[in-house]
Amino acid sequence: MKVLVTGGNGYVGNKLIPALLKANYKVYSLDLNIFGDYLPKHKNLIKIKMDVKDINKLNLKNIKCIFHLASISNDPMAEIDKNLSWETSALASIELMNFAIKHKVKRIIYASSGSVYGIKKERNVTEDLSLRPISLYNKVKMVTERVILSYKKNIEVFIIRPATVCGFSRRMRFDVSVNALTFSALKQKKIIVNGGKQIRPNIHIDDLVNLYLYILNTNKKNVGIYNAGFENLSIINLAKKIQKIIPSKLLILKKNFDPRSYRVNSNKLLKIGFTPRFTVKDAILDMKKKFYKKELKDDPRFHSIKWLKKIIKKK
Repeated sequence: MKVLVTGGNGYVGNKLIPALLKANYKVYSLDLNIFGDYLPKHKNLIKIKMDVKDINKLNLKNIKCIFHLASISNDPMAEIDKNLSWETSALASIELMNFAIKHKVKRIIYASSGSVYGIKKERNVTEDLSLRPISLYNKVKMVTERVILSYKKNIEVFIIRPATVCGFSRRMRFDVSVNALTFSALKQKKIIVNGGKQIRPNIHIDDLVNLYLYILNTNKKNVGIYNAGFENLSIINLAKKIQKIIPSKLLILKKNFDPRSYRVNSNKLLKIGFTPRFTVKDAILDMKKKFYKKELKDDPRFHSIKWLKKIIKKK
């Protein structure tokens, strides 16, 4: 079976594509590679260096499923260039969906975000609650969801709303909470927490990859929107988990911190048969192991916000 992965050279793509290859899929990876190319060479992997919005220049036949991962990946990055955020997600997704319909793709799996709900008072944030996005990134994700869902009569649409992803990838990200705090503990022997009471839902990157593979093969009767997050933890509790594994000093700041606090409920996902296997603790332990084996490096491209600013400045 042939599949297409947009944003294939991203943080999640660099774990998903090897898993797809291992499962004997032929994979097309589409990415501009502004953060580098970390994908392995493989006879069943074709790398396409291209912007998603130019997808209709390609003539790819017999694609059964598209994993749409391409995105400007979080709130601070979206604010760097607002037009780029809209172009990469919402506008490019229109081109992608037209391509999918033209080429009779059967299924699309879109990587949205659990942050589209905004700040909720409800303890259990389920898929049937209203969306109240509070940032540009949240709004772009919400609108992109609606763009993709507008095609659902012609293609099987799965929207996945992941929590904050954590764990090791060949293309690391040090701008997400668990990864950032863990790497700080490893490199600087200290963890700086702003605020601390904010709740963040989390998902191990290997669970997210396993989920995408599960959705790829699930029955079409399960089409729909799914939250994907299994540990709702405060930032201070995340820091304390890290401290137990990596001896480090904890500094708590009370000024200029991100006030967002939200948790997600993923019971709907569990009901269709998916079972998570990994935890935040597993992610911390794995990063620690990779660090001491010198496989977890401080590449400037892994600091996504600073790197994107540098790329945009050069244009």
